[in-house]
Amino acid sequence: MSMSMASSSGNSSISTKSQSSGSEGDLQVVITDERKNKRKQSNRESARRSRMRKRNRLDQLTKQLSQLAKNNGEILATIDITTQHYLNVEAENSILRAQMGELSQRLQSLNDIVHDIIINTTTTYERDCYLTSAQNFTTTTYTLCLNQPVFQW
Repeated sequence: MSMSMASSSGNSSISTKSQSSGSEGDLQVVITDERKNKRKQSNRESARRSRMRKRNRLDQLTKQLSQLAKNNGEILATIDITTQHYLNVEAENSILRAQMGELSQRLQSLNDIVHDIIINTTTTYERDCYLTSAQNFTTTTYTLCLNQPVFQW
Protein backbone atom coordinates (compact mmCIF):
# COMPACT_ATOMS: atom_id res chain seq x y z
CA MET A 1 0.00 0.00 0.00
CA SER A 2 2.70 2.46 0.91
CA MET A 3 4.67 1.25 -2.12
CA SER A 4 1.81 1.94 -4.47
CA MET A 5 1.44 5.47 -3.04
CA ALA A 6 5.14 6.04 -3.32
CA SER A 7 5.33 4.80 -6.88
CA SER A 8 2.43 6.96 -8.02
CA SER A 9 4.17 10.12 -6.65
CA GLY A 10 7.37 11.73 -7.86
CA ASN A 11 10.97 10.87 -6.82
CA SER A 12 11.33 13.55 -4.19
CA SER A 13 8.16 12.56 -2.52
CA ILE A 14 9.11 8.89 -2.64
CA SER A 15 11.82 9.16 -0.04
CA THR A 16 9.71 11.36 2.26
CA LYS A 17 6.65 9.22 1.94
CA SER A 18 8.71 6.05 2.24
CA GLN A 19 10.23 7.30 5.47
CA SER A 20 6.96 8.50 6.92
CA SER A 21 5.11 5.57 5.46
CA GLY A 22 7.73 3.16 6.78
CA SER A 23 7.55 4.49 10.32
CA GLU A 24 3.73 4.54 10.14
CA GLY A 25 3.79 1.03 8.70
CA ASP A 26 6.17 -0.14 11.38
CA LEU A 27 3.95 1.49 14.00
CA GLN A 28 0.92 -0.13 12.44
CA VAL A 29 2.66 -3.53 12.39
CA VAL A 30 3.70 -3.07 16.02
CA ILE A 31 0.13 -2.10 16.99
CA THR A 32 -1.29 -5.03 15.02
CA ASP A 33 1.24 -7.39 16.63
CA GLU A 34 0.37 -6.00 20.06
CA ARG A 35 -3.33 -6.53 19.36
CA LYS A 36 -2.65 -10.07 18.15
CA ASN A 37 -0.53 -10.77 21.23
CA LYS A 38 -3.19 -9.29 23.52
CA ARG A 39 -5.88 -11.35 21.76
CA LYS A 40 -3.71 -14.50 22.02
CA GLN A 41 -3.07 -13.77 25.70
CA SER A 42 -6.76 -13.09 26.26
CA ASN A 43 -7.66 -16.33 24.46
CA ARG A 44 -5.11 -18.26 26.51
CA GLU A 45 -6.50 -16.74 29.72
CA SER A 46 -10.07 -17.52 28.63
CA ALA A 47 -9.09 -21.11 27.79
CA ARG A 48 -7.32 -21.42 31.16
CA ARG A 49 -10.44 -20.16 32.98
CA SER A 50 -12.59 -22.52 30.95
CA ARG A 51 -10.35 -25.47 31.87
CA MET A 52 -10.50 -24.42 35.52
CA ARG A 53 -14.30 -24.22 35.41
CA LYS A 54 -14.44 -27.67 33.81
CA ARG A 55 -12.01 -29.05 36.41
CA ASN A 56 -14.03 -27.48 39.27
CA ARG A 57 -17.28 -28.84 37.80
CA LEU A 58 -15.69 -32.28 37.46
CA ASP A 59 -14.49 -32.10 41.08
CA GLN A 60 -17.99 -31.11 42.21
CA LEU A 61 -19.57 -33.95 40.24
CA THR A 62 -17.01 -36.40 41.61
CA LYS A 63 -17.79 -35.30 45.18
CA GLN A 64 -21.52 -35.50 44.45
CA LEU A 65 -21.07 -38.99 42.99
CA SER A 66 -19.15 -40.07 46.08
CA GLN A 67 -21.84 -38.67 48.40
CA LEU A 68 -24.64 -40.29 46.39
CA ALA A 69 -22.80 -43.63 46.41
CA LYS A 70 -22.42 -43.32 50.20
CA ASN A 71 -26.13 -42.45 50.59
CA ASN A 72 -27.06 -45.35 48.33
CA GLY A 73 -24.99 -47.73 50.46
CA GLU A 74 -26.69 -46.48 53.62
CA ILE A 75 -30.13 -46.88 52.05
CA LEU A 76 -29.30 -50.42 50.90
CA ALA A 77 -28.04 -51.29 54.38
CA THR A 78 -31.27 -49.91 55.88
CA ILE A 79 -33.32 -51.91 53.39
CA ASP A 80 -31.39 -55.08 54.29
CA ILE A 81 -31.95 -54.50 58.01
CA THR A 82 -35.64 -53.74 57.48
CA THR A 83 -36.07 -56.80 55.27
CA GLN A 84 -34.44 -59.00 57.91
CA HIS A 85 -36.70 -57.48 60.56
CA TYR A 86 -39.73 -58.14 58.38
CA LEU A 87 -38.71 -61.78 57.82
CA ASN A 88 -38.19 -62.26 61.57
CA VAL A 89 -41.62 -60.78 62.34
CA GLU A 90 -43.25 -62.92 59.65
CA ALA A 91 -41.63 -66.06 61.10
CA GLU A 92 -42.76 -65.12 64.60
CA ASN A 93 -46.29 -64.39 63.35
CA SER A 94 -46.42 -67.79 61.65
CA ILE A 95 -45.42 -69.47 64.90
CA LEU A 96 -47.97 -67.48 66.88
CA ARG A 97 -50.74 -68.28 64.37
CA ALA A 98 -49.92 -71.97 64.59
CA GLN A 99 -49.93 -71.79 68.39
CA MET A 100 -53.26 -69.94 68.33
CA GLY A 101 -54.75 -72.64 66.09
CA GLU A 102 -53.46 -75.37 68.38
CA LEU A 103 -54.75 -73.61 71.50
CA SER A 104 -58.13 -73.05 69.84
CA GLN A 105 -58.39 -76.79 69.11
CA ARG A 106 -57.41 -77.63 72.68
CA LEU A 107 -59.99 -75.19 74.01
CA GLN A 108 -62.63 -76.72 71.76
CA SER A 109 -61.71 -80.18 73.00
CA LEU A 110 -61.91 -79.05 76.62
CA ASN A 111 -65.27 -77.39 75.94
CA ASP A 112 -66.51 -80.62 74.37
CA ILE A 113 -65.40 -82.57 77.46
CA VAL A 114 -67.06 -80.07 79.81
CA HIS A 115 -70.17 -80.16 77.65
CA ASP A 116 -70.32 -83.96 77.86
CA ILE A 117 -69.82 -83.87 81.64
CA ILE A 118 -72.53 -81.29 82.11
CA ILE A 119 -75.00 -83.13 79.94
CA ASN A 120 -74.45 -86.32 81.93
CA THR A 121 -74.50 -84.77 85.42
CA THR A 122 -76.95 -81.86 85.48
CA THR A 123 -80.63 -81.14 85.11
CA THR A 124 -82.04 -79.73 81.90
CA TYR A 125 -82.39 -76.21 83.33
CA GLU A 126 -78.82 -76.14 84.71
CA ARG A 127 -77.55 -77.52 81.43
CA ASP A 128 -79.29 -74.81 79.40
CA CYS A 129 -78.00 -72.03 81.67
CA TYR A 130 -74.43 -73.31 81.57
CA LEU A 131 -74.37 -73.98 77.84
CA THR A 132 -75.73 -70.52 77.06
CA SER A 133 -73.17 -68.75 79.26
CA ALA A 134 -70.29 -71.00 78.10
CA GLN A 135 -71.22 -70.51 74.46
CA ASN A 136 -71.37 -66.73 74.90
CA PHE A 137 -68.01 -66.72 76.71
CA THR A 138 -66.30 -68.87 74.08
CA THR A 139 -67.74 -66.93 71.15
CA THR A 140 -66.85 -63.56 72.69
CA THR A 141 -63.34 -64.66 73.60
CA TYR A 142 -62.71 -66.18 70.18
CA THR A 143 -64.05 -63.08 68.43
CA LEU A 144 -61.83 -60.85 70.54
CA CYS A 145 -58.80 -62.98 69.66
CA LEU A 146 -59.57 -62.86 65.95
CA ASN A 147 -59.96 -59.09 65.96
CA GLN A 148 -56.56 -58.51 67.56
CA PRO A 149 -53.31 -58.51 65.60
CA VAL A 150 -51.15 -61.49 66.38
CA PHE A 151 -48.02 -59.37 66.66
CA GLN A 152 -47.91 -55.63 67.05
CA TRP A 153 -44.92 -53.80 65.59
